[in-house]
Amino acid sequence: MNAQTAYQQYKTVQVKTANGGRLIIILYEGAIKFLRLAKKHIREGNLEGANNNLIKAQNIINELSASLDEDKGGDISRNLSSLYQFMNRKLVQANINKEIESVEMVEELLLEILETWKQVLNGEKGKEKDKGVKMEA
Repeated sequence: MNAQTAYQQYKTVQVKTANGGRLIIILYEGAIKFLRLAKKHIREGNLEGANNNLIKAQNIINELSASLDEDKGGDISRNLSSLYQFMNRKLVQANINKEIESVEMVEELLLEILETWKQVLNGEKGKEKDKGVKMEA
């Protein structure tokens, strides 16, 4: 088994066994990774590579948007939905015009939200630890 195959199997197991919060972190990290690859491809003039990675990032953002529950999340869900729509518009624009600036804007937004999710999950782990309950990471 080569290293790439082993890594893919590891990632598959990680996603299949992740709890909801950890899965969201994985999705954000994946979208950020694809945006960074897209920027690299734009700089190198690899239009197909840029297109493929921008579409992968958009697919993840669409999945995050589809997972929102406005009944439970209220204003936060509605605000995230609007933000995801904005990100997708910027990525479409970036893909059409091969604009690194738009990709960087979306990347910065995703990084901010990712950090917030990490803080929320770390807070939950701390609360569960205080209660003597083990929470999965």
